[in-house]
Amino acid sequence: MYLRGTTVHMSTIELDTLRERVAADDGIVVDVRPLRFFNGWRAGDDLRGGHIPGAVSYPVEWLDSIDAPELERLLGEKGLTQTDRIIVYGSGVEDAERFATFLRGSLPSAEVTTFAGGFGSWAADPSLGIDKLPRHEQLVHVDWLRQVLAGERPEAAPGGRFLLFHVNFGVPEEYEENHLPGALYLDTNWLEDSADWNRRSPEALEHALRSLGITNDTTVVVYGRDTEGQANEKWPGRRAGQIAATRALMILRYAGVDDVRLLDGGYDWWVREGHPLETIIREPSPVEAFGVPVPLRPEVIVDLPEAKQILADPTGAALVSVRTWREHIGNVSGYNYIGPAGRIKGDVWGNCGTDAYHMQHYRNVDNTMRAYPEIAA
Repeated sequence: MYLRGTTVHMSTIELDTLRERVAADDGIVVDVRPLRFFNGWRAGDDLRGGHIPGAVSYPVEWLDSIDAPELERLLGEKGLTQTDRIIVYGSGVEDAERFATFLRGSLPSAEVTTFAGGFGSWAADPSLGIDKLPRHEQLVHVDWLRQVLAGERPEAAPGGRFLLFHVNFGVPEEYEENHLPGALYLDTNWLEDSADWNRRSPEALEHALRSLGITNDTTVVVYGRDTEGQANEKWPGRRAGQIAATRALMILRYAGVDDVRLLDGGYDWWVREGHPLETIIREPSPVEAFGVPVPLRPEVIVDLPEAKQILADPTGAALVSVRTWREHIGNVSGYNYIGPAGRIKGDVWGNCGTDAYHMQHYRNVDNTMRAYPEIAA
């Protein structure tokens, strides 16, 4: 280990030394646990969830699932090639040491040390700060859902009625093929007008939600399947299931559902973890009343007047375009049913991915949500 002003070498450090190095901003700290724990979910017997302030996320499990060029690219993306001091921690010693070995081979000039105590020892000290994704409970993980479906009571379990929805844009045959156990089908056409993909009227939304058995106090979990297809297909967004799920989530929140959650990684992560699927076609049980006026939260989705206000006075807000660079500069419209190319004058480019249906720049290579500090940056 190198502390500033010293040249004492060690491969492992203890809690007091780590505290000093974090306070002095002495090197980059790497969290190699699964991303859900970095976001804020508790692991095992840990007293708190989250991560050491300033740490970057690089799950050690990626060493088994990502090819070498991508692993090397991620080192640069996460700033690890721009430092000569790296501290690695995980849930225990083994995963930290494995990742440290990878780093020593990839970055031979860097001094790589591991934190012996693991995150649990940091979390056990209430005087030490922890960062986490605000409202991380809304981004649920596969093991959490497995426990809920089994009737267990994991952290942040639903407090009342619970419904799970397989979401896409007009592909009921995908749901019929198979889906997660207990899931109902939700077609975004019921929430959005397929003529322009804008949300439907409050009356139509309330009817759709009541037909699906959703009340304002129902805990709703949504998920989709991974994207298939390209932007030049007739209906390219039909297979962008996880994106459809997030659109549904926002409209449900807008309408008034208090507790809406997204399954990180969606259907594909459920399958990847080896959990069962079913082919039972489940019909929802309609309810007589939604419970609150629709929309309860109109501020969640802005319309043209609000957008114009933002553009007129951008000091307190921004109109962000999550489109590709080619769309942003007007090379293509990005949609086969929209002719004009270009952008809204005064917007801010927020990027997305290769087209409107993938959003790779907000996702990890395994299709989970990218670490939130990277999105914020």
